[in-house]
Amino acid sequence: MTEQTTLEAFREKFRVDDLLVYANAHWSWSVRPAQPTLAAGVISLNRYALTLGEVTPEEMQALPDVVSRLEATVRGHFDHRIMNYLALMMVDHHVHWHVIPRYDSPRTFAGREWVDSGWPRFPAIADSQHGDDAVLHEIRRALRGD
Repeated sequence: MTEQTTLEAFREKFRVDDLLVYANAHWSWSVRPAQPTLAAGVISLNRYALTLGEVTPEEMQALPDVVSRLEATVRGHFDHRIMNYLALMMVDHHVHWHVIPRYDSPRTFAGREWVDSGWPRFPAIADSQHGDDAVLHEIRRALRGD
């Protein structure tokens, strides 16, 4: 599989363009299609890179822009307690982080209750709550301020 094919497959699997919240020249923040907790997201490099060591200094300098915007936005809307960043890349071989907001009590959004079933331990990353398209787009709209 070529680098371009790998990047395209990644962006398609995680619906980066469809669920995009924010992007700068180097990074994209999108709603994660599977929601282990409310407002779970993915931060991904906009070009293909297999390892973190391949990320350029310029790209690394642009990362805090996305992270600080993500943290402030999720806190403002859903009042998370802490944010977990998981860079496992065992299945999807492209530089990205699964961003899991952590909650010490249930939240209500889109008329549904959201529970962090892993709190206060490791996030239950395989959980997927309320992941239908309408809810995912409602999360995206809330985070974008649409």
